[in-house]
Amino acid sequence: MESVNYNHVFNLVERKNVSISGVKKIDSFDSEEFLIETVMGYVVLKGEGLELIKLDTLSGVVTIKGMVNSFSYVDSNKKNKENSVISRLFK
Repeated sequence: MESVNYNHVFNLVERKNVSISGVKKIDSFDSEEFLIETVMGYVVLKGEGLELIKLDTLSGVVTIKGMVNSFSYVDSNKKNKENSVISRLFK
């Protein structure tokens, strides 16, 4: 049984501390970028000196510190749309 918190909250304090709830998994991360799957879709968090502070898989909460430059939600259908356009071009 999946125990991820279905409430999704993105909390950013002074561009230095981020707390995200409703996290399903972290796909990839380094000091400049995090790719996080949430219940509301994928989030890309970009910055400098980013560091994973806490990952609570039971409650689906992630805490990150570092200088945040941007964050955005990525459309999960984006790849499917790109593939369909390419496939139509080469028919």
